[in-house]
Amino acid sequence: MDLGFIGFGAMGHPMAEHLLHAGHGLSVWSRRPESAAALVAQGAHWCDSPAAVAGASEIVCTNVTGSADVEALAGELAEGFAPGGIHLDFSTIAPSAARRIAASYAALGVDFVDAPVSGGSAGARAATLAIMWGGKLALAPRLQTIFASLGKTVVHVGETGAGQVAKACNQMVMVAAIEAAAEAARLAAASGIDFVRVRRAMLGGSAGSRVLEVFGERMATRNFMSPAAAPGTVSPKGTPIVEARLHHKDYALLMDEATRIGAALPVSATVWQQLNALMAQGRGRQDTSALLRVLETGAGSAR
Repeated sequence: MDLGFIGFGAMGHPMAEHLLHAGHGLSVWSRRPESAAALVAQGAHWCDSPAAVAGASEIVCTNVTGSADVEALAGELAEGFAPGGIHLDFSTIAPSAARRIAASYAALGVDFVDAPVSGGSAGARAATLAIMWGGKLALAPRLQTIFASLGKTVVHVGETGAGQVAKACNQMVMVAAIEAAAEAARLAAASGIDFVRVRRAMLGGSAGSRVLEVFGERMATRNFMSPAAAPGTVSPKGTPIVEARLHHKDYALLMDEATRIGAALPVSATVWQQLNALMAQGRGRQDTSALLRVLETGAGSAR
């Protein structure tokens, strides 16, 4: 197909490469042309505006920072889309924003699909992302080729905005588990017991999980990474560093949505406050395992 792509961060760039290498025509645009230079060198077509990308594409994929960024891009893409076009967004945004964008496109005969992903930059590079998408099920045949080039697990969750709700649920469970691991590490230390050994025992029990394996290991070794770590940085063991500021952004979206619809999320509310405290300590560019430092600071024993 003739595809477009906008958003070449730690995840977007390898995703775009996969589509290009799969044989699709790829038109690209970026506010910083240098971020797309490697793709252009590999055969992608540079466009001078988002509207030009939409004019050259059946489907335009975007992967940018937040709701406002996607809504702004949608306004520009709308000027170039032909009826029947699809805006396929891989960003993590508010469900309400996804629905607004879809409504704005409807009069043009253009569809919007929200398809946030999980798996981080490592999953993007390996094409093993989990893709949770919301939109018209009838669009699935047109989207399947794209999804197959990017992910290992693809689930149609429901109508527009449902993908974002699924991503919010994913982040809630994952970050709550990181906070629980941090509290376990804090309890072990306060009891005078080595968390390295405690974690080893837990990994063999019912508490064993990917979160305890990756984030718990960083707590046990006190490897919270540099505050200046660039997005997409990989730890010495090859697992991606997840900057806490990104989880903080995701929690802002989900807590706002919960407030809007009146959903009680008591555990998430507590984790949200811990993330707020972590950001207030200036640790936003550290790995989210630094939630342990928030607990230690509160106990007067930060290191």
